[in-house]
Amino acid sequence: LGTEVKSVRAGQINLAESYCRVDDSLQVYLLNAHISQYDFGNRHNHEPLRPRRLLLHRSEIRRLYGQVKEQGLT
Repeated sequence: LGTEVKSVRAGQINLAESYCRVDDSLQVYLLNAHISQYDFGNRHNHEPLRPRRLLLHRSEIRRLYGQVKEQGLT
């Protein structure tokens, strides 16, 4: 969404409690990342805490998925 990009460029993002999750269908999601609503946005502003799908190459997703499944890696 455009308002998310504008908020991130303005530095209105908090990744302190966020993490990524790879599901079984090899989709990667960023969870608990707070991107504040854009100050000059209208009523169609984004939701600050929604799960966001990350766009990665299939080979990158498979590598991450394999590393997550190994015991002892986070």
